Amino acid sequence: MYQPEPLWYKDAIIYEAHVKTFYDSNNDGIGDFQGLRRKLPHLESLGVTAIWLLPFYPSPLRDDGYDIADYMTVNPDYGTLDDFREFLEEAHSRGLKVITELVVNHTSDQHAWFQRARRAPAGSRERDFYVWSDDPNKYSETRIIFQDFEASNWTWDPVAGQYYWHRFFHHQPDLNFENLDVQQALFDVLDFWLGMGVDGLRLDAVPYLYEAEGTNCENLPETYEFLKKLRRHVDEYFPNRMLLAEANQWPEDSAAYFGNGDQCHMNFHFPLMPRMYMALATEDRFPIIDILEQTPEIPESCQWASFLRNHDELTLEMVTDEERDYMRRVYANDPKARINLGIRRRLAPLMTNDRRRIELMNIMLLSLPGTPVLYYGDEIGMGDNYYLGDRDGVRTPMQWNSDRNAGFSRANPQQLLLPVIIDPEYHYEAVNVEVQESNVNSLLWWTRHAIATARRYKSLSRGTIEFLQVSNPKVLIFIRRYEDETILSVINLSRNAQAVSVDLSDFEGYTPEEVFSMNRFPKIRQSPYMLSLGAYGYFWLKMVPDAGDVSCRSGLETPFAEVYNWPALFAGRSREKLENSVLPCYYQAMRWFGGKARNVLRISIVDTIPVEGMEHAKLLVTEVRYSSGENELYQLPVSFVPLADASSSDDNFYRRVIGRAVVGEVDGYLCDATYENAFLSRLFSIMVGGEQWKGKAGIVSGTKGSALEAFRDVTDGSEPEPFLMGVEQTNTSIRFHDSLCLKLYRRIEKGISPEIEMCGALTEKTGFESLPKYLGSLNYDQGRHAGYSIGILQNFVENEGDAWQLSLDQVARYFGDVQAKVGAGIELPPMQQLSGSPVLVPELMHELIGGAYLGMIEKLAERTAEMHLSLASLDADPAFAPEPFTTLYQRSIYQAMCEQVKRAMILIGELMPSMEPEQRELCSLLVRNQKDILQQFEPVRQDKIDTLKIRIHGDYHLGQVLFTGKDFVIIDFEGEPARPISERKIKRSVFRDISGMLRSFDYAAFHVLHLNESVVRAEDRHQMEPWADRWSNAVGQHFLDAYFKSTEGSAIVPEDPRQREHLMNAYLMNKAVYELNYELNNRPQWVGIPIRGILKMLDM
Repeated sequence: MYQPEPLWYKDAIIYEAHVKTFYDSNNDGIGDFQGLRRKLPHLESLGVTAIWLLPFYPSPLRDDGYDIADYMTVNPDYGTLDDFREFLEEAHSRGLKVITELVVNHTSDQHAWFQRARRAPAGSRERDFYVWSDDPNKYSETRIIFQDFEASNWTWDPVAGQYYWHRFFHHQPDLNFENLDVQQALFDVLDFWLGMGVDGLRLDAVPYLYEAEGTNCENLPETYEFLKKLRRHVDEYFPNRMLLAEANQWPEDSAAYFGNGDQCHMNFHFPLMPRMYMALATEDRFPIIDILEQTPEIPESCQWASFLRNHDELTLEMVTDEERDYMRRVYANDPKARINLGIRRRLAPLMTNDRRRIELMNIMLLSLPGTPVLYYGDEIGMGDNYYLGDRDGVRTPMQWNSDRNAGFSRANPQQLLLPVIIDPEYHYEAVNVEVQESNVNSLLWWTRHAIATARRYKSLSRGTIEFLQVSNPKVLIFIRRYEDETILSVINLSRNAQAVSVDLSDFEGYTPEEVFSMNRFPKIRQSPYMLSLGAYGYFWLKMVPDAGDVSCRSGLETPFAEVYNWPALFAGRSREKLENSVLPCYYQAMRWFGGKARNVLRISIVDTIPVEGMEHAKLLVTEVRYSSGENELYQLPVSFVPLADASSSDDNFYRRVIGRAVVGEVDGYLCDATYENAFLSRLFSIMVGGEQWKGKAGIVSGTKGSALEAFRDVTDGSEPEPFLMGVEQTNTSIRFHDSLCLKLYRRIEKGISPEIEMCGALTEKTGFESLPKYLGSLNYDQGRHAGYSIGILQNFVENEGDAWQLSLDQVARYFGDVQAKVGAGIELPPMQQLSGSPVLVPELMHELIGGAYLGMIEKLAERTAEMHLSLASLDADPAFAPEPFTTLYQRSIYQAMCEQVKRAMILIGELMPSMEPEQRELCSLLVRNQKDILQQFEPVRQDKIDTLKIRIHGDYHLGQVLFTGKDFVIIDFEGEPARPISERKIKRSVFRDISGMLRSFDYAAFHVLHLNESVVRAEDRHQMEPWADRWSNAVGQHFLDAYFKSTEGSAIVPEDPRQREHLMNAYLMNKAVYELNYELNNRPQWVGIPIRGILKMLDM
């Protein structure tokens, strides 16, 4: 039987919604369960973890469904019980708990129980289902709750010939809890819904269950005894389900509904809610601190529920008369906005639609004690319509888009139970989910971000609270602690900027980390800590102690989750742990993850795609959310492997294992599925067999290229014989049958991969042969306008390694020969700058480098030229058609190159103090010559260059070329993976590729010189540096000569040698500066190579 995890409600974010106004699936003007089910992805993406549904039972709807006519079924307008079960199952599959209403205090006067009672003899058990009296003055000390609608708590029933008792509307008679049959009937209702899988029940109007003369008929001892009886029943038959009390009382009376942890699990903190509004209006923290200091401690297993707005009025029952008068004047100046003892307005209108105030109220909701409850529509700032009467003005249809009826329904607008909002400021055409979904700066996106951030910290959901006293009353400061986690909340209640000085000496040595950006503030000292906040500003600061780095992968010995089945691992709290801790730790340890230098806030699971034919495997689409800059998508195939099948002694163990988990009765590991042959075989099937894997958000499928037909002998039914190839920097490659190769892109982006686009065009539309042929692609589609390339299938190229390793071997041999001949008195030959005209390799260098290698370089240049000429030939395709250089384009190139230099100089200034002396000296020399570096780009700006820009490789170097023993094959047409797809598809000069290869020669020479002591001893390096320069210069010039010869007559290279040199020098300098930035950020010990390259180009 389904069973939620213990104490789930303490870490929940609850979303309150009404079925009838959320989404209409059958266009009858009324929301329904099928509609609600369809909109669950919205709630899942919002980050809420539980849905609280207002009453959906058969009802006359005179009190919005709280007048129930039948507890055991669904209002037919909203669907059927089967519809509810489907909704419940779908919610659970998405990790969403479901809370429904158990209206225990009263029923509708149309309920069969009441109709039977009014006709039964006085004093009978049937009559006594309700509270009757011949005297309407009985219980005279009891207040009237709905003062605007009712004059008495008694109403005469002519059929029964008696008065019946009601604490709310006269058509809602109160049940008689002195009658044990009533209690049993309600137990049957509870069993029905919890037995179906409902996670929690809200007990409506629970303080009013019993009556006693001489009391106010609220919070009576008999009520607590009944709740204990109810709780025992729930704990015995439905463990881990939750009871939520609606007890609108002062704190000490509300706390009584927890008992000793043996009554309700949760209770609304009604007194706190109006005081948040009061504190904001008065710009004074006192109301909040005062009411929370009055709030008693509650049992460890219990939790308050806090809220800003709900389906009722903003109740002002639990405030003083003076406070109520003030609140009405500030927040409901129009008397029509007032009802009973409250205000019938939504959050956004209460905040006069001030985005800053809306955010601040939500920040208080998320950071003060209690499980937050959000009201539907407040995530987009919906307005209200208090002219509708009663409280219907805050219960209007959810606004999904700007279409008819706000996208809620396709029905005739006159059929709607309530009209949509058309107030100009909150009109549904401007305020809706679709509009805000497309704007990452919208309130919807901010709310998602705030919820996701709050969920990362248990101290905000379970922690203690300690208020810090500061001299500025406009600033609310408190500490939330849970175990070893501490969050400092600082909230400016004022419309003006504020400064505050706070004593944080208890945290001396700690560093405050702002949790939204993960930026670190100055370290805390003994002296008072100064903070400044903008108008309605706020901080959540995590207190980070000084400590050595601890590997987060050390937790593989303990399960991060125990779930009842495989899908449950990706839902609820286990999913939360995956997203907040397990996946971030795993990604940081993987070579293919490119965001190691950025602050990762969370890794959200966007889609979980079942793998056909594998019960315990899924393809996850994940979104890495950073504190700044654009988020990124990564794919992660996962599988579940029992402990016995994954040994920690395996070389790939820490690359393979993501985390430990218990699924059902099996203890095992969540693993990267690419290490399982069964999964690799399924990938092959989807590529060649036409399968589809369907996820909740998209579909994975394969597309075959025309060249695949030539491989029918290995694709028609035979076993794929998969082999996981060496782990690459950014991707994962799998070989099949020793003839096919599938590359999985770990980082994925919207649109067709440049590699698929370029390899497909070169294979199918040109005669270029020096590349792995395009045979097909693996795609993830989320609809017509959102497709992603997640893999490419090509033929496997037998090779002897890449040109990088080939060149390293040649350089090592070269240095050996040079050192031998230097001892014999050989002289260093002169070196010229690289030229746009042919230059013969000096005889000595030809001899030292070797004719065989120079022949290989000539072949490499020819293949490079053929690649560029083939790309330039695709003139019928706008994505590839060559375009002429213009003076405006040259100016933009110049600007981009100069900007890169200036950014590099700023970075050098920041890092120079921490550099080694030798690196610092080189960088200082570079900074002093910034003007000379910029001067290298001047000819590009000043002189008109006659050439074309085309699609190029984009990340061209020796490592992107395979050596077959006789020839070269060019691979990896992705471009620079760190750059966006759109940028990688920009047409550029071929000299960008050429400069990448020339700089690669330089790297090869100096890599061997400085990092291979078996070739050149440390004490000999200085003597060998000029010889390294000669090698890279001679090889580079030979490459250029062969390239220019092969492209002679083509406009992709300027005819004028001087223009060639202008482009070559500019792009070479630009590439070296790019390398400098990269090395400064990633490999500081390597900065000498690009710096020496830059200085060499300056002839220094």
